[in-house]
Amino acid sequence: MKTTTQESSLAGQGLARRSFLKFAGASAIAVGALATGACSKIDDDIDTNSTQFYNLGTGDIAILNYAYALEQLEAAFYTQVVATPYAGISSEELALLTEVRDHEVIHREFFKAALASSAIPALVPNFASINFTSRASVLASARAFEDLGVAAYNGAGYLIQNVDYLALAGKIVSVEARHAALIRNLLGLNFADSTVVDLATGLEKSMTPSQVLPIANSFIATGYQLSATGLA
Repeated sequence: MKTTTQESSLAGQGLARRSFLKFAGASAIAVGALATGACSKIDDDIDTNSTQFYNLGTGDIAILNYAYALEQLEAAFYTQVVATPYAGISSEELALLTEVRDHEVIHREFFKAALASSAIPALVPNFASINFTSRASVLASARAFEDLGVAAYNGAGYLIQNVDYLALAGKIVSVEARHAALIRNLLGLNFADSTVVDLATGLEKSMTPSQVLPIANSFIATGYQLSATGLA
């Protein structure tokens, strides 16, 4: 039986059989059927003190844009860290943070390619609250970003309808959790304490989009915000 172009969408091609980077390069075409009619733009219809809200879309598109937004912020943060290393940084720490940056850039570019015309615009970060010359400030911020990312993926997983997307999200959140453990190790902290793990169940804690977005929005330039519409 022949398959149509729409039937050769992201799900039908079997993500588990593809390398992450190879898929990222082909995603703009493969995801076309799912993305049709779901183009996500800045929503100017919501006027709250002149703030413009990014419309993430609906369904799985909204979840992918949600992840894309978080990966944009993480990639931008680590890019700045590596470009302007904090005072006294060791060659080992710089190498480790460079590896994390590279992972986050790959994640960001993957989602951008997969979403194609349905991707939200590039975010303009606001890292004014972070002192990039201070090791303590940078690593504390890195810890916050990584813990937020893991909690966000875990909290949105149940919303994903496409099982292939769910499997891919599981692989990405595993990498984010490794980042979180690395940063906590650099800080000399327990990487599985009660702030991130429910000690009664032994399970990682999660956060809903409505809990995550206000935190993420605090790192986006004034006048633009991510909206939880489409993620409920």
